[in-house]
Amino acid sequence: MTTRQMSDAELAGQPAAYWTGVAYEALIAFTRARQAEKGYTQPQFWLLRNLSVNDISPDGAGMTAAGLRTAMASYIRPEDDLEAEAGVLVGRGWLTRDAEDRLWLTEEGERARVALSRNAPAIRAALHEGIDDADYVTTLKVLRKLIANAGGTAP
Repeated sequence: MTTRQMSDAELAGQPAAYWTGVAYEALIAFTRARQAEKGYTQPQFWLLRNLSVNDISPDGAGMTAAGLRTAMASYIRPEDDLEAEAGVLVGRGWLTRDAEDRLWLTEEGERARVALSRNAPAIRAALHEGIDDADYVTTLKVLRKLIANAGGTAP
């Protein structure tokens, strides 16, 4: 497949919603493929992060899969099955489950979270290849302004 070059005027008339959707799908697919090559899924990594007091969890307390889905609502995908993903991590000894069905991060799980987080810089570097930091910052500023103009709230 060849990509047709568009002029700046043509690009200026393109719908941002279309392009952000295409970008989102491509970036997620790329990231998930790199993680799969290393033997884990993005939802598994998010589970570890959300249960770690050294990362997202404020207190390291256990959470149910439903509670984790709520905590991840802004980035989890509809097809992500947290219960199944948690089952894999329990099988690896990275999570345990208590009598109230809460998931808890084990010491081995914390070590795995730290090890898996080391993959992020290479993924970011591959995605940012050929993109100047200043251009990237400008892009994010434009996206934040588009979000605000649409009545949304950008982080």
